[in-house]
Amino acid sequence: NAQLDSALQESYQELKKRAEDLRASRERIVAAGDAERRKLERNLHDGAQQHLVALAVKVKLVKNLIEADTHTAKAMLEELGGDVQEAVQQLRDLAHGIYPPILVDRGLGPALESAVMKAALPTTVVADGVQRHRQEIEAAVYFCVLEALQNAGKHAGEGASAVVSLKEEPGALLFEVADDGAGFDVKAKALGAGFTNMSDRVGSIGGTLDVWSELGKGTKISGRIPL
Repeated sequence: NAQLDSALQESYQELKKRAEDLRASRERIVAAGDAERRKLERNLHDGAQQHLVALAVKVKLVKNLIEADTHTAKAMLEELGGDVQEAVQQLRDLAHGIYPPILVDRGLGPALESAVMKAALPTTVVADGVQRHRQEIEAAVYFCVLEALQNAGKHAGEGASAVVSLKEEPGALLFEVADDGAGFDVKAKALGAGFTNMSDRVGSIGGTLDVWSELGKGTKISGRIPL
């Protein structure tokens, strides 16, 4: 009987351990699934949506130009056709969980050079000497830059331009999106969902994000990601 009791106790403990392992495994699967869904939502929001916002701005410009400058308006309409096709392709890519192909193949510099061609503001990219990094790091920087440019396109005002800067220092990758637009009082105005989204994305890989802005002097969004 003692041997039987011991065997039953061992069996019980083994079953209990397996049940705990199964529960923990299910929790990890659920957490991973939630994280993947959040990541896909962020990528859809930060990627294709940026192009769609830029398209909306350009459509408004065409509407304003169509009577005053028909030639320019027609040229912009032709450009919009290509932009629409690219936005559609990006939605298809992200629907399959794929980062922009140029980001995967060539890295941040070329990917951002390509992306800013469709930005609402004239934008320059400075990324000399930036090396390749893990996919999650490159994706975080890429989508944060697009989010920052979308915000600049909405709020910087007419005639504004932007500069995207990337550089490496020992143990960290730094990025900055600076515009020379209207600016705002950081203390008086809530930063909004866009900043929260960028901060969450950078924070998820151990990075930090800061915002500087002043009325009439533009806005700078700066990030630092440990390598």
